[in-house]
Amino acid sequence: MSKRDETFDPHAEVERIRTRRAEARRKLYRKSRLDKYRAELVAMKQAGASCADLAEWLRVSHRCKVNRSSVDRYLKKLPELSEADR
Repeated sequence: MSKRDETFDPHAEVERIRTRRAEARRKLYRKSRLDKYRAELVAMKQAGASCADLAEWLRVSHRCKVNRSSVDRYLKKLPELSEADR
């Protein structure tokens, strides 16, 4: 049976297209350099450290040069430090 002999099913075709588009939309998670220090960062933030303090601690203690705003963005995504806890 050739492709021209088959009947065209628009519903199946639309479903196939939507499935492909949904797969393409998925965001890929890239592991952060800060994941290794997550527990320490959370503990120090809860103890009152600023993001600049945390960036300095990473640079001095772990030779991990990261900007203050990157630390802030990382911490905002963590469930441990949600807005309700602050």
